[in-house]
Amino acid sequence: MSATTTSPARPHLLLPAILTIAGTLVLCTLGIWQLERMGEKHAFIGRLTSQATGEPAPMPASSSWATLDPARLDLTRVSANGSFVDGPFAGVRTTIAAGPPGSRQLSGFGRWIFQGFKLEDGGTILVNRGFVPEARLGEIKPASGPARITGFLRAPESRGSFTPDDIPANREFYTRDPAAIAAALNLPPAPFYLEAERQGDGMTPPAGVDVKELIERIPDNHLQYALTWFGLALTLIGVFTAFAWQGRRKVTAADAP
Repeated sequence: MSATTTSPARPHLLLPAILTIAGTLVLCTLGIWQLERMGEKHAFIGRLTSQATGEPAPMPASSSWATLDPARLDLTRVSANGSFVDGPFAGVRTTIAAGPPGSRQLSGFGRWIFQGFKLEDGGTILVNRGFVPEARLGEIKPASGPARITGFLRAPESRGSFTPDDIPANREFYTRDPAAIAAALNLPPAPFYLEAERQGDGMTPPAGVDVKELIERIPDNHLQYALTWFGLALTLIGVFTAFAWQGRRKVTAADAP
């Protein structure tokens, strides 16, 4: 009786092919989305750069605030006329990274200084006067009197899962939330706050934001992310191709006389 031999089964490629196609589509979609985000980010940076070299827009009338979208107004450069509200300020804890060699900016652990500002049209907005290192917090006194402030409208900062609880009784906060800060200062809430533009050399606290440094701090890694997603898609296609080719080789070798 002659022995019978059995050939190895041909690899089942249908399910791996479906999974590969689905995975490739998902990865390419993510890559395209990152390219779209890159275009939006570059347009945003271009707008910021243009604003920095031009005249600031007027502060939106307080009567219109309820109809405005803070997210769409975020980082719009404006000027505001009014007077600082007499009373205490609040501090938002933060850490500022040191700048590149040769830069002149305060850094380290400290606080953003928030104080009420009554506008000429009667509205009240919080002004982030700038950063103060913790060791120099005792030097800071509330601002007073009339002023013209140029700066950037900012939307409320969201709270993360690990953000510590605020201490309103001490006027100490961990997010730039204008509603919560205004409540602690007994001021009417506004949907956004005004981040004051830097005046002077940036070494005297409170040091406001410098628009060039602000632009440099905006993350722009979308092209890198897009190439990563497209690279993973190519890798997935390569893995499937190698799997199919290896299975075909085994079947061809088994079928050979």
